[in-house]
This record gives sequence, structure tokens and C-alpha cells, in this order.
Amino acid sequence: MFQSLEFERVFRGVISLSLSMAILAVRRLSFAIAGQTILENVSFELDRGEFVAIVGPNGAGKTTLLRCLALVYRNWQGEILWLGRPAKSVGQREWARFVAYLPQEERVDIPYTVEDFVLMGRYPHGSPFSPPSSQDIEAVREALELTGTWSFRHRVVRTLSGGERQRVMLAAVLAQQTPVLLLDEATTFLDFRHREEVQRLLEKINTQRQVAILAVTHDVNTAALFSHRIVALRDGQVIFDGPPATFMQESILQKVFGFRPLLVAHPHLGIPVIVPTRGGGES
Repeated sequence: MFQSLEFERVFRGVISLSLSMAILAVRRLSFAIAGQTILENVSFELDRGEFVAIVGPNGAGKTTLLRCLALVYRNWQGEILWLGRPAKSVGQREWARFVAYLPQEERVDIPYTVEDFVLMGRYPHGSPFSPPSSQDIEAVREALELTGTWSFRHRVVRTLSGGERQRVMLAAVLAQQTPVLLLDEATTFLDFRHREEVQRLLEKINTQRQVAILAVTHDVNTAALFSHRIVALRDGQVIFDGPPATFMQESILQKVFGFRPLLVAHPHLGIPVIVPTRGGGES
């Protein structure tokens, strides 16, 4: 499941270049808009097959960071490296063969059918004037089936519910079949059942296909349970980079979010998770 000749070609290239080199490296990344600093000296690495969660309070720079990594923004300072290659030396189409980006914004006015929209995720792999290849069609089918959107593939996207649209957006990203996924609140608008299904799908893609995932989330418990590592931003700077079990401590959470939550051990995994309390946590 979830593979194509194009994906295998790119992925073999990733493996052959270096098993020790980070697939994506960020070095002293800074970014400002209208003179206001949004990111300042951000540095971290994403390894092949790693699942890293980006957390932090509102306004910390999480979404801006993903936009820089997706090359939506290019006027940043510092370095973004793909297997040692500077991102600024790569065109948008070529970058899209390596990095797929699911933005946070909800798009409601899409006039295409679900199937046609997901097919657009294949644009980096072929000519814009050529008909879809058999690999394109297979990649779309797999992405639709994986996200549970196959049954309404002929519906127009703008007629869907928020949760259905979100799964279609994810399907388009999966159809792109890249070694790296950048996800900004991928489970937004989803009900509990579909949120759990998407998290398990991402876990499956990450573990079975060794796809590296960098996911922004406000759900700290999800970050702790599913990620290999957590990177926390505050005021545009990295203030934590380490394993979830270390992050889920009162002192760390106080530093990142400004309050002390109630933590209990997960009954099956033993990792601390936050539980709600009446009146909230201690400030």
C-alpha cells in the first residue's frame, strides 16, 4: 500500500545518499514580516522515518515555520537543507517531489470533484499537459482508500462537511507520495473517530514506509503519544527539543505554555498525559 514507482525512485535516492544525514535540516532560521520577527535562530533536524511534533502557544511561529519549510515563504534568513542541499537552490516543483505540505487553512470553495482534486496532488511527478499515468491513478486510489474518502470521490469538494474536506486535503497530500510530510493541524475539523483513524494512518505511513513527518498540533497529548520527538516553540524560538516523556513534565509545560496542568500516566503506554480539571491548571 501507498507506494508508486516514482515514490520508490525518490525514496531509494534518499536512502542511498546517506543513512546518517538528516533528511531535512534547519539551521539558524529567522523570518520577519513587516519588521516583526516571527522566527529567530530556529535550528533542528528531521531524520528519515522520524515523527516530530511541533507544539507551542498561539503566535509562537509554528505555522510560519512550516510555510518556510514548504517554500511558501522564501525570504527567510539561515538555512533549510534537504540531505545537505540548500532549499533555495531548488524550484517549487522539484521541492514538491520531496516535501508535501498540508496547510491549516480550510478551503471551502473548491469546484472540483474529490477525485480530480486529489489527482492534483500528483502535479510534481508529470507534465502539466500530459494525461494521468497509471502510477498517478493508482496513487490517487490508494490515497482515497487510506483516508476513507473513496465512497464520495465523485462529489464536489465544496459540498462536503468540514471533516470530509479535511480528509480530502490529507488524501491530496498523501497522493503526492513524498519522503517528507509537513502537516499543520491535520486533524482539524475531524470528529473523534476520524481523528483517531487519521493518527493511526499517519503512524502506519511513518513506520511502514519510513516517511518523515513534521506535524504542528495544539493537542499535546497526541504529540506525546504518537511522535518520536517534540520541538516546542515560544516567541519564535525553540525552547525544547527532545523525547515526549521528557517534555511531559510540569516544569517544561509551564515554560512553554505558562501554566501547570494535571498530569497522569497513560494506562497502557505509561507516558504522562494532560487531563482536564475544574478551574484549569495552576498558573
